[in-house]
Amino acid sequence: MQAEKAVLGTMLKEPHLINETNLQVDQFESVYHRELFKAMKELDAKGKAVDVVTLITYVNPQLFGGANYLTELQNLANEKRFEDHAKAVQDAYREKEKRNIISTAQLENWDIDSIMSELNKIQDDDVSDHSDITGLTIDVYEAPYHKVEMKKGANTGLTRLNLMTNGLQDAELTILAARPSMGKSDVMLHLAKQAGWTGYLPIIFSLEMSRVSLRDRLIASTGSFNRGKMRDPHSMLSDGQKEKWMPAINRLSETKIQIFDKSGQTLPEIRMKVRKMASQHKDRKPIIFIDYLTLIKPVENTNNMHLQIGTITKGLKAIAKEFNCPVVVLAQLSRGVEQRQDKRPMLSDLRESGSIEEDADVAMFLYRDAYYSKDDNDSSLEIIVAKNRNGAVGTVFATYNKFTGEITENDGQ
Repeated sequence: MQAEKAVLGTMLKEPHLINETNLQVDQFESVYHRELFKAMKELDAKGKAVDVVTLITYVNPQLFGGANYLTELQNLANEKRFEDHAKAVQDAYREKEKRNIISTAQLENWDIDSIMSELNKIQDDDVSDHSDITGLTIDVYEAPYHKVEMKKGANTGLTRLNLMTNGLQDAELTILAARPSMGKSDVMLHLAKQAGWTGYLPIIFSLEMSRVSLRDRLIASTGSFNRGKMRDPHSMLSDGQKEKWMPAINRLSETKIQIFDKSGQTLPEIRMKVRKMASQHKDRKPIIFIDYLTLIKPVENTNNMHLQIGTITKGLKAIAKEFNCPVVVLAQLSRGVEQRQDKRPMLSDLRESGSIEEDADVAMFLYRDAYYSKDDNDSSLEIIVAKNRNGAVGTVFATYNKFTGEITENDGQ
């Protein structure tokens, strides 16, 4: 019981620990503790704060002993020993379940296989990150002698970028950074469509642009419509373009793109929504896009922006690993880029922004010479892969139509 109190008290003081344990509601012995943990998990899943005030207004406080009992639990908080206390709770639960199984088996005369099967189920809830090297190497023992198709990530729609990165990879965090007006949002939407057309579930968190704006951009780039005409398609589109309208919408619908456009979303909110979408679309692996990094609302505000960004990028990397899916996050580069003769971004431009460079598996920058030269005939777009933890770096040349938002291969380079 003391371990249960310490676990819950620590979670009340450090709510991020709620998602860092595999404890289940029914593993708590006390009915009070079960109700309290259940309420804490529900609040966290809804992206709400988990504290004494929220809890006593969310459910009847008598269900878990009242407000004074919550204060008592907080006094037992001990983050350094949290894992020990959580393990003690699980061990006590398993011991109780083991006794119940053995007692029932004796009464009903179970065979040994049934007993072992039930006992093994008790241990299955203990998620382990341990692997033995011998077991790991067995899987690749004969790898040099048998051709195996390389597992590809989400298609980027650009051949050279696919060759460099092998696609957007599961469990990896990709930062897509540039100065304003370089085409970040259009590249993001291009990647989302390409992933959707190849079987992924693109989930876009647009913290600045509305869902209507994203919809219009997606239709324009899919149907090759000038974005300026999206304001009044009836009057501005030609008859030939109108014939392409429905095929473009049908083609776009095949991507299954999901959009959340609430501003100031937190990482717990993002995680909750991804989990919900993943459960509703079990036939597709999620791929997450966020526009953009500094608009993610920190759970705890501090005066240190670098620290806040570092906490967020680490949280995004954790989400990528938790859902074993790619996460692509857009980022704005500072005006420091403009001070150089060569205005192509470099990794050093990220080093002033917390631990973005450190946490990212892939860092890509966008550069358009036409932005500075004002040459309307120059449609070249450079995608600079400056960091690639598991592959090559270099520049991919593409063509960017700033009127429609389309990103296509640059056959000349």
